[in-house]
Amino acid sequence: MSPERRERLLWGAASAAVLAYTLLPMLWILSLSFKSPETVTDRRLWPSDPTLANYRGIFGTSLFTRALLNSVAVALLTTFFAVLFATLAAYALTRLEFRGKSLVLPLTLAVAVLPPVSVVGPLFELWRTVRLYDTWPGLVIPYLSFSVPLAMWTLTAFFRGIPWEMEQAAQADGATPWQAFRRVVVPLARPGVLTASILVFFFAWSDFVFAISLTSSERSRTVPAALAFFTGEARFSQPVASIAAASVVVTVPVVVAVLVFRRRLVAALTAGVVKV
Repeated sequence: MSPERRERLLWGAASAAVLAYTLLPMLWILSLSFKSPETVTDRRLWPSDPTLANYRGIFGTSLFTRALLNSVAVALLTTFFAVLFATLAAYALTRLEFRGKSLVLPLTLAVAVLPPVSVVGPLFELWRTVRLYDTWPGLVIPYLSFSVPLAMWTLTAFFRGIPWEMEQAAQADGATPWQAFRRVVVPLARPGVLTASILVFFFAWSDFVFAISLTSSERSRTVPAALAFFTGEARFSQPVASIAAASVVVTVPVVVAVLVFRRRLVAALTAGVVKV
């Protein structure tokens, strides 16, 4: 066997192992979502008598439907404001000159790497005082503090790769700085904006620490936190199948987004890493 063929086989085996390691837990959760409470302990990968009762059950209770609405609203609001603020900030960092410019991005990233647990306690007391506890803004604001630096880092790399001459040409044709930014820079940075939007959405969609700590009712509790309040059909039964069904439902948007935008996402992340 030639060295090239041996290398391809080794890479193929390694890729298959990683793929199996990644997909098997997802397949197991999918299998659990189609099992009845009586057969949830069955160790077979696929149930012998699959049922949709778990999905009908979670969509039949306000605990999940309200949490799903909260998750969509909070994630979309966080994504919109985070990308808006990060776009303006990243443009300023790449085009303007001001004192302390080199410290802005490192300091914002220093905030982003703080563990959420370290700020939950103070936020809990502060939010109760200012009446933001158990509200959508009470979740969106902490999410922005962690997602804006991430979006800024991604978008700064893309704005640095856009030639300054293109904006100058637009302004020479009569465009104002704002028009040049909106009609020239932002469209050229669309892959970066898309990447930042997806990353921010994933963060807000899957957060558990803030969602469980800063909410107390169905009014603003998101799905990751709502899963902790699922109960079984009987007093001592475990809601394993219901939790699995809810997990599948909330995972679908993430999987769809990755599959639809996988090429742009990978290309954008790669370009951002190279340009940084």
